[in-house]
Amino acid sequence: MGMSVPQCLGQLHIRKGVVGLATGAGFIYLLYKAIKAGIKCQPPLCTTSPICIARLAIERERHGRDSGELRRLLNSLECKQDEYAKSMILHSITRCVYLLEAEASACTTDDIALVGSMLDDKDNSVKIQALNTLKAFSGIRKFRLKVQEHSIKVLELISSIWDSELHIAGLRLLNNLPLPDYVHPQLRRVMPALMEILQSDYILAQVQAIQLLSYLAQKYDLLYDILNCQVHANFLNLFQSTQPGSLLFEVLVFAERLSEGRNSPHYRAVKWHYNEQSLHEALFGDESRLADRLLALVIHPEEEVQIQACKVIVSLQCSQDVGVRPSVCQPSRSYFNSGE
Repeated sequence: MGMSVPQCLGQLHIRKGVVGLATGAGFIYLLYKAIKAGIKCQPPLCTTSPICIARLAIERERHGRDSGELRRLLNSLECKQDEYAKSMILHSITRCVYLLEAEASACTTDDIALVGSMLDDKDNSVKIQALNTLKAFSGIRKFRLKVQEHSIKVLELISSIWDSELHIAGLRLLNNLPLPDYVHPQLRRVMPALMEILQSDYILAQVQAIQLLSYLAQKYDLLYDILNCQVHANFLNLFQSTQPGSLLFEVLVFAERLSEGRNSPHYRAVKWHYNEQSLHEALFGDESRLADRLLALVIHPEEEVQIQACKVIVSLQCSQDVGVRPSVCQPSRSYFNSGE
């Protein structure tokens, strides 16, 4: 452990026998070395570091004082910074927004716009941190509409850049916002990208993507776009019992909402046509093996997965009762009507 200057001088005093032997220039030299050693033992000053600023701000908030550090961080973001510095500043702003409620609420819509402008940065790490900061601000009611203005840009990023961390940050932000109707045209354009993220191998991104798709499945004007979206031939692997329970549960919720949506009177009033590789055919087509997967999940170790699988089975049975495409889910009839 390092010593302070007084401690180092104390050590020097203890060794007075040695010091007593040194006179004149020798003593001064020893004193100089002691002071220099003490200075080296001091922890480095880092008050200009974004992380240290955040720590100081949190400490002051605990004592009921407005530290002004969040404002200082936002001001520093306006200055010319390299990519690493911008990422660190944004990361610290995010922490401050979550931990310094009073200071975060005192921010302005101009501050949100400043953070939003970082989404245009050429560096992906800066984009990711900006998305995290916007999500933090979206938790404050008065900023939700301002953050919402960046929805189209966020959709553009997650559909044009294949980066799992960016997908997670962007989708978490979107899942934390109510998406207005004017965003729906852009949502239709990015639907294939969302479906690709869902079928990737990165669990966190998959869970965020399926949560957004489940939300969108409740929008009547987007339901057909989702159901007609092309999927991989092995899409039903998402329903395998070997998948993580968190993902399985969300996939089952998604399937239930799709099933309920296509059972609705508004949707049934139109004769829809789907491509052969569509999500609709994978889940509800004549050749679908969804029923097999669902029955296997009824005995899944996790109770919430069991319950959700049963809900999907009931929803599929209802679709037969209301006469939705008599040929739909043909394989499921032998299972669901057999008393198993």
